[in-house]
Amino acid sequence: MTGFLTTHVLDTANGVPAAGMTVDLYRLEDVARVHITRMITNTDGRTDTPILPVSSFAVGRYELVFQAGDYFGRSDDPRFLDDIPIRFGISDPASHYHVPLLVSPFGFSTYRGS
Repeated sequence: MTGFLTTHVLDTANGVPAAGMTVDLYRLEDVARVHITRMITNTDGRTDTPILPVSSFAVGRYELVFQAGDYFGRSDDPRFLDDIPIRFGISDPASHYHVPLLVSPFGFSTYRGS
């Protein structure tokens, strides 16, 4: 079996899944940041398919960018939290990597999930 990458975003300010949040995935190559895909979370706060599917899964450094400011519709100028970048490494091509995000307009938390 080959690995894949997923996420789950929970809106802790409202106690609900973060439906409709835009998530971008980049591969980090030396000094380059290569955009791979853009997805929108569904009603459960997940993407409908893996962010990095089996066919594209590769060892390397990546960055997920969660567009929390747009999701919360904050009009603060500047917003306290806007885009939230999370950089991580994939070292085992046979593993499932899950990067969940717990988020509010003023804080967030992440971890390696299962």
